[in-house]
Amino acid sequence: MVRRIPKGRVATYGQVATLAGYEGHARQVGYAMAALPAGSRVPWHRVVNAQGAISMRAGGEGAGIPQRHRLEQEGVFLLGNGRLALKSYQWKPSPAVLRALKRPARDAPSAGTRGSGARPVSKPRRTS
Repeated sequence: MVRRIPKGRVATYGQVATLAGYEGHARQVGYAMAALPAGSRVPWHRVVNAQGAISMRAGGEGAGIPQRHRLEQEGVFLLGNGRLALKSYQWKPSPAVLRALKRPARDAPSAGTRGSGARPVSKPRRTS
């Protein structure tokens, strides 16, 4: 999902969660971004908090500087209060992108199965 955010745009953690089908799970998006390995090609720097600010990283004060620099290289600038103008920079997916996101993945298991090609899960039969 984060790879779809174009250069010069940002999305909030909550927006990413909702678009991925996990509304209300913004914190898990944050955990996923924090767990990315160094050198990851996922544009993690394009995800900000709901106030349009850079969330503090584990490195403490100053840890958000790399994110700020990456955003500035893409033309996204923070205001004096440390926030960016979400009205100007927030990604608004096109209807085509939204339709693509609503389609189930081809290899995703259907309801009632344990995985690709598995038989439906059934309850054990009770014996008298």
